[in-house]
Amino acid sequence: MAGLPAGDPGLFGTDSVTWQMHGDPMMWVAGIRALYLQALHPRAVRGVMQNSDFRKDAWGRLMRTANFVGTTTYGTTEAAERAGARVRKIHSMLSASDPDTGERYGVDEPELLLWVHCAEIDSYLSVVRRSGFRLTDAQADRYIGEHRTSARLVGLDPDAVPANQAEMAAYFEKVRPELAAGPEARTVDDFLLRPPTHPLLVPAREVLWRRVAQLAYAALPPYAHELYGRPAPKPATVTRQLRATGTLLRCVPARVRWQLPPKHILRAMARLGPGSRPAPYKLGREVAILDEPGEGRKDSNGGDRGRWGTAG
Repeated sequence: MAGLPAGDPGLFGTDSVTWQMHGDPMMWVAGIRALYLQALHPRAVRGVMQNSDFRKDAWGRLMRTANFVGTTTYGTTEAAERAGARVRKIHSMLSASDPDTGERYGVDEPELLLWVHCAEIDSYLSVVRRSGFRLTDAQADRYIGEHRTSARLVGLDPDAVPANQAEMAAYFEKVRPELAAGPEARTVDDFLLRPPTHPLLVPAREVLWRRVAQLAYAALPPYAHELYGRPAPKPATVTRQLRATGTLLRCVPARVRWQLPPKHILRAMARLGPGSRPAPYKLGREVAILDEPGEGRKDSNGGDRGRWGTAG
């Protein structure tokens, strides 16, 4: 890319879809949607609940995930590889047990790592795209394919990971019979709606946080709402809400948003120069206007995605 000094662009590089998209503020809503979706795999969520105090450390878990995504996206290759090695080491030491069968299993089983990976990547792509970040289907496929790299970092064989929307949709279709809203998923749901907070902050939690959590929940595929047993607005309504939220958050100057710790993007720009700044318009140079929202077709988004138009 023109204007970049010599420097390590990291695993994805400044021309990747990942580099541009992960700088969008709707990634935070997408991350919460991923938690909701991940909790529907009983074996996977059991591994989390049995190895940590989720209710006391959920914020820490969310921030560690955000730091991992930021490091692997905008950090140097060395930093990304170190982050991956650290995750693999931690996972290799953890296990969980099935309360019904007594089976003991490692949390680094490939099928569990694959579920967590696909739930995250699908959530990031679905929420950000529906909220107005312009991507063609070809770019969406490219994004999913790029994250075979992040799958490798956590211990997966990249060749066994979905490489495009069609493969992602097929994966979710295959795994759906294994999903259920068990006790652990109910705990996650309850926490995300009512996270513990100081009594003086309860009004803010009810006004601000609950709206964000409800929007993330609403952005789940319909079968997830059925499993949780809580209804959600129609998909077209949810898309309008996501667009409104995305428009509002993008009004905050990027430089202000990127000041929040741990400042991965600002450090990348300092390393690579101002030309490395993530911006949707860099992908928009090659974008075509997509269909209007609500014209659904079977695809990713947890197995049931519409072809969302993406203005902005």
